[in-house]
Amino acid sequence: MTQKEIAEDIRTAVQTLRQGGLILYPTDTIWGIGCDASNEEAVKRIFQLKQRADSKAMICLVDSANRMQRYLRQVPEVAWDIVEYADKPLTLILDGAVNLAPSLIAEDGSVGLRVTRENISHELCYRFERAVVSTSANISGQPSPACFDEISNEIKQGVDYIMRSRQNDTSKGKPSQIIKLGLDGQVQIIRK
Repeated sequence: MTQKEIAEDIRTAVQTLRQGGLILYPTDTIWGIGCDASNEEAVKRIFQLKQRADSKAMICLVDSANRMQRYLRQVPEVAWDIVEYADKPLTLILDGAVNLAPSLIAEDGSVGLRVTRENISHELCYRFERAVVSTSANISGQPSPACFDEISNEIKQGVDYIMRSRQNDTSKGKPSQIIKLGLDGQVQIIRK
């Protein structure tokens, strides 16, 4: 795709998010289903599409560590360094979530946030200026698709916009590392 086509693809995806729609998009890990993380109705549509219990929280992507502050009462000091020095995709589970759809916030008040550095998803989050839900593009319980061609038609038909960027990329994506950070400085590695 040309830069112009990629820019148009991102523009259309952002417009879909602003209208409360669901998108299928490439991330820094695997293909994801996304929506405006502050739109409860859109988040509920993702749970329905995935046939997933809404007690299982989904993570959100942001374009920068600074953007994380909008969604947390307080960012643990160590989080800044962890995000800055992460050399591969890293999701942080952080306490004190705010300004998000209630169903994205776990019972303990935490939320999973990841700063994406991959070009397409980063630019999408930057242009949208908000957190974007990122959950694997599969029905709950089925294997996560490693590339676009592995995404089921049921998922493709359940979203409002499918990004064209990176559809031909056959490299196999991998899930992110997950670390839970407590406000007291406690660090717990959930997934390496």
